[in-house]
Amino acid sequence: MSTEDRDRLPYWESTEPGAGRRAPRADAVSDARARSLNGRWRFRLSPTAAGTGDAFLAPDFDDSTWDEMPVPSHWVLEEFTPLAGGTARSMRGTAEGPLYTNTAYPIPLDAPRVPTENPTGDYRFVFDLPEGWGDSVLRFQGVDSCAKVWMNGRELGWSNGSRLPFEFDAPVIPGRNVLSVRVHRWSSGTYLEDQDMWWLPGIFRDVELIERPRGAIDDHFVHADYDASTGLGTLRVDASADAVVEIAELGIRMATGETAEVAVEPWSADSPRLYRGTLSSAGETVALAVGFRHVEIIDGVFTVNGRAVTLHGVNRHEHHPDTGRALDRETMIRDIVLMKRANIDAVRTSHYPPHPEFLRLCDEYGLWVVLECDLETHGFIYAGWEGNPPAEPRWRDALMDRLYRTVERDKNHPSIVIWSLANESWVGDAFTEMRRWLDRRDPSRPVLYERDPRYRDSDFYSLMYPSLELLEQIGRREEPRGGRLGMHGIVFDDDGESDSDGVADADDARRRTLPFLLVEYAHAMGNGPGSLRDYQRIIDAHDRLCGGFVWEWIDHGFTAVAPDGTSFIMHGDDVDYEPRGGRFSLHGVVFSDRTPTPALTELAKAYEPIRIEVGDEIRISNRRHSADASDLRFAWRLEHDGIEAASGMLAVAALAPGESIDLALPPEASAPAGARLGVLTVEARTARDALWAPAGHVVAWGQRVIDEPVAAASAILPVRGSGAPAHGEIALGAARFDGATGRLRRLGDLELDGPWLDLHRAPTENDHGQGALNDLAAVWSATGMDRMLHRTDLVEHGAEWLRVAGRTAPTTHPHGVEWTMLWWTDGDGIVLDVDVDFVGPWADTPYMHRDIWVPRLGLLFALPGELDRVEWLGRGPGETYADSYEGSQLGRFARSIDDLQAPYPVPQENGNHVQTRWLEVRGAGSTALRVEGRPAFDFTARRWTSLDLQRAAKPFELRDSGRVWLNLDHAQQGVGSASVGPALPERYRIPRQRTSWSLRMGAVAR
Repeated sequence: MSTEDRDRLPYWESTEPGAGRRAPRADAVSDARARSLNGRWRFRLSPTAAGTGDAFLAPDFDDSTWDEMPVPSHWVLEEFTPLAGGTARSMRGTAEGPLYTNTAYPIPLDAPRVPTENPTGDYRFVFDLPEGWGDSVLRFQGVDSCAKVWMNGRELGWSNGSRLPFEFDAPVIPGRNVLSVRVHRWSSGTYLEDQDMWWLPGIFRDVELIERPRGAIDDHFVHADYDASTGLGTLRVDASADAVVEIAELGIRMATGETAEVAVEPWSADSPRLYRGTLSSAGETVALAVGFRHVEIIDGVFTVNGRAVTLHGVNRHEHHPDTGRALDRETMIRDIVLMKRANIDAVRTSHYPPHPEFLRLCDEYGLWVVLECDLETHGFIYAGWEGNPPAEPRWRDALMDRLYRTVERDKNHPSIVIWSLANESWVGDAFTEMRRWLDRRDPSRPVLYERDPRYRDSDFYSLMYPSLELLEQIGRREEPRGGRLGMHGIVFDDDGESDSDGVADADDARRRTLPFLLVEYAHAMGNGPGSLRDYQRIIDAHDRLCGGFVWEWIDHGFTAVAPDGTSFIMHGDDVDYEPRGGRFSLHGVVFSDRTPTPALTELAKAYEPIRIEVGDEIRISNRRHSADASDLRFAWRLEHDGIEAASGMLAVAALAPGESIDLALPPEASAPAGARLGVLTVEARTARDALWAPAGHVVAWGQRVIDEPVAAASAILPVRGSGAPAHGEIALGAARFDGATGRLRRLGDLELDGPWLDLHRAPTENDHGQGALNDLAAVWSATGMDRMLHRTDLVEHGAEWLRVAGRTAPTTHPHGVEWTMLWWTDGDGIVLDVDVDFVGPWADTPYMHRDIWVPRLGLLFALPGELDRVEWLGRGPGETYADSYEGSQLGRFARSIDDLQAPYPVPQENGNHVQTRWLEVRGAGSTALRVEGRPAFDFTARRWTSLDLQRAAKPFELRDSGRVWLNLDHAQQGVGSASVGPALPERYRIPRQRTSWSLRMGAVAR
């Protein structure tokens, strides 16, 4: 496109960032008079960028027939009369409503042009000002994606950059004023905002009118350094006007531009010390919240205040299931409180600056922040990165403008310790220019950019979703040569093509000196992720590894209502539009309504700031960055079969950061538990109320099995030879079996059916992998794991035993499992010995050319539907799997069967419990089933089968079958993180080899 052609483009397709705006400046809390313009605006949606025309700009325009639209909001989430008129309705679930994509643009890739079909909202707001209101600034905190603004019919200018503020000088008058805004859904800015999220247009953050009296402070920059060797803080505040800095607590009163050096307590995430003061000029007083800290990379290690930092982080999109990215302060506080209680101490603001209030709260509550610029061009991957804006000079001003507005707004927050230039935008000279400007403007913080394989403009080496093996190599600085190892182990050269060695020697050598930041890992989509403790163990073992950020904090789902009135969580596949990112928006450690998922329990354990190891001694280690342990109390309890036998407190000194102490076990722990399971638990609890948690909140814990009973030896000798053939009903103690199938039909007064050998589970989101990569669900479907049929080959019995043998195999294929189930009486119960052997071509099958992983190996029983509660001794109370159980204590728990189900918005395998010693399934007034493991076992209990789970698209499609389906498994494979990350590690798979295990079952009268 020629320069002349570009000049003829309308503003919404211009590669310029805007026009008529004021220079970006620091966000500030000020005593200047301000008027919030949030509220109910008049609104009319039109199908093209022409909007409603120019008539709405007239101050006396009659907008009484227009719709009302709340500001802040996204119009696609509100109920109003859309486009061509008709009945007021919501756009949710329609192609003109919210759209979700992961990497692809929802418009043709034809930058900077956008389609003629460009939904455009015209907004009008009328407000009054008193006499004497002076010169003013009109501030928009966020408008998606491009806005043009008029005040009283006078054009002020336009802007794009959806998650960034923009301001205009506002020619307001006393009395009635009319603010008019035209917002385009698509613009040139769309090409810079392809950030794995819902496309949500509208004025979605606050709108404010701020009076600017003579001598006001337009901008200020707080420089607050700290010297760990002396304990002195150095403060200088630069400002756009002559002003006085006053911090009474520090005895500071000085002019801007002057420097003070005083003894201070430094700011850190675990000790967020703020010194509050003021910056006062002739016309305005600005509130200061100063945190002194020094950020530096020393010998390849990321440090703050002279100590190495490990970031225990999450990536955070802004999301609310009703209001999208329009969040109120209470919701932001709820996020931070949940994070702090889960031991999360860092946030990457993926992939744009958040609402400024969130950063003020991070300063106050204590979170390390990686602040990311509002920039991602991921969709250019579909053009082989041709035309990618960072590599195109015509986009230079737009990209630089986004960085200016990011840094200038947020430069005064001590919580921000790293600037991030962008996300997944490949390479280009623009990044070098951005980095050079940052070095001049703010050399106090290091800079991150993960996607460039050369890392020339980044102070960190960083990857997404490496395997555990690769992370270990990186920690030792022994990773393969090349530099840009992508999430699937591909090395890229400078042109973006795969290559074995595409990075210059000097770049590779420099990269190996950099600290490593795990910018995204552990994709929390659906049931998972697994291996959180595995990743953290590797991070803790290497100084080079400065932590990581789980993807991500919250599911991006919207509340919606089915035609029959049933509520559900809407995801990308619920919108009939292409492209769409499907269910990929549901990948948080909290659900869309901020209810914690089971993953948050596991993450809290992985991120514990206090490490408690219970062995022959109790070792307590303070892994915090700055805070000692004086705010904690340490309690212990001894349980026998989950019943408390003794408890007490431990005397622990106020451990300094990095210190450890060894304590003797309580004397009570040496007393034998007899035939019971003895478990010693030690917990670190908050000693007093904190801003983010009440006194008694458990920060960390450790456990040790003190005494575990050995399973009793078999009461009979192994059965040899043949018994009598079975006919009719077979009685074995309190058990009754079907003579034809060998299935158990009654145990005491309890009617039941089974067991069937079970190898299948409803695929999790991680089982589906990413595309064709690691798609276990497709392999299971192709090889018949969900269509197993059973054959009984032998049923024979003796006086006190019953042997059943058979084969379980899928349709179509030759592979299968041969099994033998031997039942024998044991007092008032019955014991089942199971032996299975895999037969046929399971590995490297000629029809799949893939090894077939078996997701489960166990037994399935059908129990009466009136049973409704489970009590067990094992891990709990939440769901646990082979690679995600360390956050769940070993103890005695009781839950209803309904409460055992994890409410994933996409039905999938859930509710498993590992390391179960025994369980009882019971109902009111009915006989209970008791099962004991030899050894421990996994269990799930639900009112529908795994096939029901697999077939259901929404939770409300799951129906009570009238039975309780109980899985008693020798093993179930882990959940992993393969929806984006690496394949499930081998140690969490089930080996296909001959396997034996035992269960004891009995009916317990109630």
